[in-house]
Amino acid sequence: MEEKKFDPYQFIGFILIAMILTWMLYRNGPQEVPAEAKAATEQIVTPPEEVIVQDSIQQQQKVLAYGDLGALFMPNTLSNTVLSTEDMNLELQSKGGGISKLQLKEFENYQDQPVPMIQEGNSEFNLTLKTKDGRLLNTKEFFFTPTVIEGDTSIKVIMKAALSDRQYVAFEYDFPRKGYLVKVYFKTVGMGGLLDESEAPQVYWTTQAYRNSRSIDYENRYTEYTFGYEEDRVDYLSLSGDDQETREGIRWISYRQHFFSAILIPENVISSANLKSQDLSGEEQLEERYTKRFETSYALPVQQGDLSSRFQFYYGPTDYKTLQNLDGDLEASIPMGWGIFGWINRVIFLPLFGFLSSFLSYGIAIIVMTLIVRLAMSPVTYKSYVSQIKMKVLRPDIEVINDKYKDDAVKRQQETMSLYSRAGANPMSGCVPALIQLPVFYALFSFFPVAFVLRDKSFLWADDLSSFDSVLDLGFSIPFYGDHVSLFPILASIAIFFYTKMTTGQQPMPQQPGMPNMKIIMYLMPLMMLFFFNNYASGLSLYYFVSNLLTIFLMLVIKNYIVDDAKIHAKIEENKKKPKKAGGFSARLQKAMEEAEKQKKARGK
Repeated sequence: MEEKKFDPYQFIGFILIAMILTWMLYRNGPQEVPAEAKAATEQIVTPPEEVIVQDSIQQQQKVLAYGDLGALFMPNTLSNTVLSTEDMNLELQSKGGGISKLQLKEFENYQDQPVPMIQEGNSEFNLTLKTKDGRLLNTKEFFFTPTVIEGDTSIKVIMKAALSDRQYVAFEYDFPRKGYLVKVYFKTVGMGGLLDESEAPQVYWTTQAYRNSRSIDYENRYTEYTFGYEEDRVDYLSLSGDDQETREGIRWISYRQHFFSAILIPENVISSANLKSQDLSGEEQLEERYTKRFETSYALPVQQGDLSSRFQFYYGPTDYKTLQNLDGDLEASIPMGWGIFGWINRVIFLPLFGFLSSFLSYGIAIIVMTLIVRLAMSPVTYKSYVSQIKMKVLRPDIEVINDKYKDDAVKRQQETMSLYSRAGANPMSGCVPALIQLPVFYALFSFFPVAFVLRDKSFLWADDLSSFDSVLDLGFSIPFYGDHVSLFPILASIAIFFYTKMTTGQQPMPQQPGMPNMKIIMYLMPLMMLFFFNNYASGLSLYYFVSNLLTIFLMLVIKNYIVDDAKIHAKIEENKKKPKKAGGFSARLQKAMEEAEKQKKARGK
């Protein structure tokens, strides 16, 4: 066996490599702050305990492979930079120079922890740069040195990855002492000669939205990728499933997490961006930690020489007033309803509920607002009830006509229309009030689920009016219902049942051959309400419960104290005795029906 001999050249090589690595670590270490700035500067960094090296072998290979740019990839010994403002807990990491932790101190999630916007690697924001010799540089692989400058209204953090004092890449963050709008300035200094000026830098922003509510299914319905484009237009990616698009002229991008949003606001309009949304709520391996994954990539404008780009990030509550107070139309990222429904919410219900909740508890404010809405709609309720009474009075006559002309559909229809005309009744008059109420119904259906002010507000047995009011945990899940029992939807379903019974009892429900029983179908509504709203916001169920109770009460008042059934019946009987008027639309319609019937019989011969 050959004996191993000492190789002096190998020993000298190891010494040289060690000296080179030591020199590079020294050059990439913390930069000394000038004496005049030390009084206003505080470096909030914990003393180094160990070198931060991930996949050290690969990292050292990258350092050697990039040669003249290797210092950007050289690990340093700095711990993460920890900050705190009135509204946020923050942490910036050395590798990548990005925000590795951002919690909203004022708000808590369903686990009673500060709401996490960025945490445990769920979000990344980085840029890729191309050198003149074709190499790609990604800022998430750079190692940055932080400098923290304390100000009266903000805390400024400069994260710098340097080749030398005159050549570096930097992220400058400006965190407000109070508020949620973070300013970011990305720049390069002395790098213009190394970077390919014909190649646009690429921006990548990805986030896995944390689950913050008890019901992940309900929260997922309102977690959505939203973006503003062109001058004043707003659009969304699909709420359900996966979706991706390429859009132009983007002004802002919102990763809305139901009640909390991460919004990117670039300094200049994005010419074109790739947008992607992925549903994560059904992936078991994630243990229901996240609702959706959002991704954005786009190119910055081509720049000559060094790069410079500014962004703003909003990390805070999805509150209409808070977003409205910021520049732009960021409040449009909240789904208040389209068209007239959104107008009703913005102009009527938002100011009304804001006024009521300023001096009433939120549960009482919902009840009072419901009372105001029902009283405002009482004339419609009155007309609807009077129409139902007229149809009830005419029911015996309708049945006689149906029996007399059961084999002649045209004649049956003619006699029925004649009866309605002479009696002064309109079978459609009961539908018109319902159509008038529909915009209000849908507007409130859109309002309550996105009303941030209801979050964590309790009323009676409901701990949170923005979530379901569980009074019993089943321990197992029922399809389409859930694993708990909510009380407000049960009460609302009972109220709807009695209201439906009152309204359907006033009008004829003839059973047509081959058609399902309409009463049975209408009685399914309370059951559908029970299943549909079991996982919805208890504030919404409270509104429907109180609304139907008030409607029942109004109908009883109208029936017993306002409307005289006997007078209405006498009026109808008097109208029925009047001769049928000739001419007009009814006469033309009747003639047309007769002609159609003659042609039908002629074809049958």
